[in-house]
Order: sequence, then C-alpha cells, then structure tokens
Amino acid sequence: MPKTCFAFLAVLFAYAAPASAQAIQMLGLFEQRCGSCHTKPEPGSRVPDRDSLRQRTPEAVLEALNNGTMKINAEGLTDRQKQLIAEFITERPVGAAVSGQASAMPNRCAAKPLGDALAGPSWNGWGVDAGNSRYQPTPGITAEQVPQLTLKWAFGFPNGASAYGQPTVTGGRVYVGSDNGFVYSLDAATGCVYWSFQSSGGVRTAISVGKAGSKFAAYFGDVKANVYAVDAESGALLWKKSADPHPMARVTGAPTLYSGRLYVPVASFEEGSGPIPKYECCTFRGSLVAYDATSGEQLWKSFTIPERPKPTKKNSIGTQLYGPAGAALWSAPTVDPKRNAIYVATGDAYTAPAAETSDAVMAFDLRSGIPLWTHQFTPNDAFLVGCAPGRDNCPDVVGPDFDFGNSPILRTLPNGKSVIVIGQKSGAAWAIDPDKDGALIWEHKVGAGSALGGIEWGSAADDRHGYFATADQQLGAKAGGLAALNLATGEPVWKTPPPAGNCTGAACAQPQSAAITVIPGVVFSGATNGMMRAYASGDGKVIWEYNTAQPYTTVNGVAAKGGSLNGPGPVVAGGMLFMNSGYAYLGFGAPGNVLLAFGVGAK
Repeated sequence: MPKTCFAFLAVLFAYAAPASAQAIQMLGLFEQRCGSCHTKPEPGSRVPDRDSLRQRTPEAVLEALNNGTMKINAEGLTDRQKQLIAEFITERPVGAAVSGQASAMPNRCAAKPLGDALAGPSWNGWGVDAGNSRYQPTPGITAEQVPQLTLKWAFGFPNGASAYGQPTVTGGRVYVGSDNGFVYSLDAATGCVYWSFQSSGGVRTAISVGKAGSKFAAYFGDVKANVYAVDAESGALLWKKSADPHPMARVTGAPTLYSGRLYVPVASFEEGSGPIPKYECCTFRGSLVAYDATSGEQLWKSFTIPERPKPTKKNSIGTQLYGPAGAALWSAPTVDPKRNAIYVATGDAYTAPAAETSDAVMAFDLRSGIPLWTHQFTPNDAFLVGCAPGRDNCPDVVGPDFDFGNSPILRTLPNGKSVIVIGQKSGAAWAIDPDKDGALIWEHKVGAGSALGGIEWGSAADDRHGYFATADQQLGAKAGGLAALNLATGEPVWKTPPPAGNCTGAACAQPQSAAITVIPGVVFSGATNGMMRAYASGDGKVIWEYNTAQPYTTVNGVAAKGGSLNGPGPVVAGGMLFMNSGYAYLGFGAPGNVLLAFGVGAK
C-alpha cells in the first residue's frame, strides 16, 4: 500500500465506527470511484492529484461529490459515505471551516466607519479599469523603489484553504475570497480583519466594490454559480442570485461593475464530467448575465452559443448525448462605453462540431445583451478532459483545448485608434479591431502552446506595449517567459526567460501561468514555483524577486505557507503590492494559503 494511503487510512480510523471495517471500505470506495484519476493524473489532464486534494476543505470535496464535477462518480453512495470520503481525502472533519470566521480570529480591527469605499488608492476588480488592461498608472511606488519592496504582513487562510482569489484594494481595505467560501475584509495597512462572509461555494473571483443604492457593496461569484452583493462596511448580505441552474455551472471570472450594472461571466466544468459513460454529455452553454447592481434584478442573459442543446445520439451503454455545448466564460468581461459594447473571451466547445463562437472574442450590446460580432481564433476545438480511446462520449477528433483564460484588453493607441489585445493558450498573442467587427490587426506567437501551456490567465498592456507571460509547462526547464510586443504592430520588443535556478528535475520548471501586472516602468509576473519577479518594462531585465513558497508568521495566527503563483496576479495600490500564494488547482505546483502584503522599506 502506498505511504499516502496509510495516512488517509489513519484519518478514517478516527472518524469511522466500527473503525477497521469502515476505514477499509472507504479506502476501497475512494480507489474505485476516484483513485483511477486522482492517484496519478495524466500529464495535461487538469485533474488534481491527492496532495492537491488534501489541501482543500472537506466541504469543498463534499460539494464536488454532491453537486459538482464528481457527482457522477458518487452515484449510489450514501450521504455518510460521501462525507467520509471527503474527510478521508482532506484529513480533517466536515465542520472544521467554522474557524475561518472573522469572529474566531485574534486580529480583529477596531470598529471604524468605512466612509467612501471608493476613496483613495485602489485596484478595484480584475483588471483595474473597464478595459481590463491590468495597468496601474498611479501605483504610489516608482520603478526605482521596486527593488526595496519588503514583506509588511501576511494573512493566513484558515484550514488550509487555497489562495485562489485576486485581492481588491479600495477605501483603505483589502477584499479577498478563498476556496472555503469565506470572503474577508482586511485593513490594507495592517491586515487586521473587519469582517468575514461565508458564501455557498468557493470564491475564486476578484471582487468589485461600488455603489448599491445608499450603500457600498462588494460583488463576487462562487463556484456554484451564485452571485453576491454584500455590504462593504459590515459584510451583511444585500442580495444573492443564481447565474445559471446547470449543476456544473460556476463563476470564476470576476464580475465587472459598470454604471450601476454588474456583468457576470458564467463557466462550467462539464468538460471534466463529459467523458464519463453514464453522463449525458453535454448541455452547458457559457453566458453573460447583467444585473441591476442595487436590487440584483436580472436585466438580461445572453448565451455564447445561441442554439439550445438537443439530443444527438446515444453512446454504447445507451446514455443520451446532447449538443452543442461549451464556450464557457472563464475571465472578466471588458466594457467599451464608447461603442456601447461589452467583450468576452470564450472557451472551447464540449461537443462536435464545435460552435463557431468557441475559442473566440464576442461583443455584446452593453444595454441589451444582443450579440454584435464574433471573432473565432481556433475552429474545431471540441475538447473534454481525460478523453481516451473507447470513451464514446468524446468527440471523434479531440481539439487542442486552446481556449481563453485571458480577458480581452481594450487600449487606445497614441494615434487615437482602439485595439483589443488578448493572449491564448495556443501561445499566440492577437490584436483585433473593435471598429471593424473584430477584424484581425496582428498576430505574434510568443509561446509553444498546449492545453496547460501558452498564455493562461491574464496579459497586460500599458500605453505602448502589450505584455504576455507564457506557461508551456510541457517544456520542463525551458517553460515560462515574459514577452513585450509593440501594441500597434505586434512586433517583438523583448522576451525574457525565467532566470536559471539551482535545481534539478521538475523543480526547475517555472511556468508563468499567473496573470501579470504593469505599473510605469515595471512588469510583475509570478511562476508556479512560487517566485514573483519584477521586470523592467523597457528591456525585460529582472530588477526584484521574492520567493513566496515558504512558511509565514501571520497577523491572524493561522499556520500558513506560500506555494504556486497561478491564476490571479498581483495588485498594486497606495505604494503596496498584494498577492496570493498557493494556487495549485490544475494539479501542478505547490498548494498554499497565504495573502502577502509588500511595501517599500523595513517592515
């Protein structure tokens, strides 16, 4: 028996009675229902291994078994059996997340009125501006000061909850979510905690703060496709809505708040369940939902695939299959007030033939949600996770999985012309014309591309250059890199690989999957080995680096460590740099549970 199984078995002895018989039964159930995928995931499968699962909360695993990606695998199990499997995987009991509440923390902030939640330095939402540029023009820190950045405080997410959400900074507070469902409001200067709010599912989105009638609200989504508005001062719930009834639906892209409306992108992980023979693959379509920010009233909902899924054929065991499906929205929408438009980037199709709106940038009317135009970058990309010969739910020809995790970036060039730039998992950076229905302006290949390679979560652009970090995990020690391209022409300006490390084997790999951030003169880009680096935007030279993959003493007394930098990127406001460390969702990199705050000079 593998060594890790003995550890799991010990936990089962603690929670099961009679211990020996039930513990062995649960181990068998795990191996039967889950072990074939999670014990040793196939490279590029996006299936988390056991070490990654162990870092999650039992509630998160139980939710996956009851309503999420593992629901099909758990068919026929009792509630008690599913609970024991969740506790078996995570090595702690259901209910442990109660200690995640602010009331249980020793570093409560002194009572203090919020005042104007939008006053002062801020990074509000995903991309800091409506165009999702990820360019902070007023960071409160100069390029010359960046090498002096030092850690000021660290906040530990309780119960090992992974650090998935990007922090928002506004009104002197930091708002941040975690995969145990808690959202926290912290003091930006000290990290003391004002309040916590527990949602119904993990919160991976960035948070947008704005007016909701007479109050200020913090808006976010969860992995059960719920959308929330909570009082930014107290954390009290103002409203909650379901963005999509599909059991696999989720909100991972940050909702975009603009002019009294909240625009919510909806994704799913149906592509993970699709290959299972008993699953009726596939019925989910990506969508964009507009809400009144004050009342939560749904104003419109537009699907990325206009056609409703309908029965197609039955597989070899008689399961009814459906299509078309897919084109999920994984990233934050981009608002273009000048053209009364909103832009989204879509994922791959789940069924063949692939929808013409998959792997695309789509434009919708900002007020009505009516589709305006679509530019598809990769046709025929029908993809399901874990497809193999004999799985007849899968497309006959499985696509490359070149979907978009990036948000479209809208920028204005020095000549006054607008351009939308975006990076793709194919490794290509693109520019299209919003005035010509998304017509191609330029393309430049900056990475090799693969299902877990190319350009993953977020590119950035200042007034002159677009910046694109590459993952390319499949290249091993040659993975990673950061490139700058001329925003008008796509011509390369510079490209910098990660500095060589003193390491061997897998530890040498430094995929730069995480979203990147730009301030005047500096680009910040993190790697999956936990290293955050600052690059001079003029020539790509590294001017500062910090290894986040280490243990921390936290302001809230929680045992915490850093790990992989992936998914969300760093944010800069008021002379401070904030970042989460520990995103290991895709089964590679090290998990962690810490939010880090840096400033200039001594701690």
